Amino acid sequence: MTSSAAANRFHLSASVVQVQPLRYTPAGIPVVNIVLEHESTITELDTPRLVKLQLKAVAFGAQAETLARQGLDAVCEFHGFMTNARNGKGLVFHIQEFSKT
Repeated sequence: MTSSAAANRFHLSASVVQVQPLRYTPAGIPVVNIVLEHESTITELDTPRLVKLQLKAVAFGAQAETLARQGLDAVCEFHGFMTNARNGKGLVFHIQEFSKT
């Protein structure tokens, strides 16, 4: 299913809990792999539900350079899109923008 009208936008408030060393693609583009952690309480069917998750994420370019220097545990707002992991196991959040909250 390919459509220019299809939307794949993901927004998450989370903490960076793991940062791998900054590396570069063969084209020289900076890339960093990180792990994000989110915890909140969401109401579902009038019942509060504690939501905890960890999510693999990746950033490229200036975003990667900034995240590589980012301290752990700072809560940020992340925006981007979701895609399958390269090995086909699980999902990866591709971060396009982020800001500290």
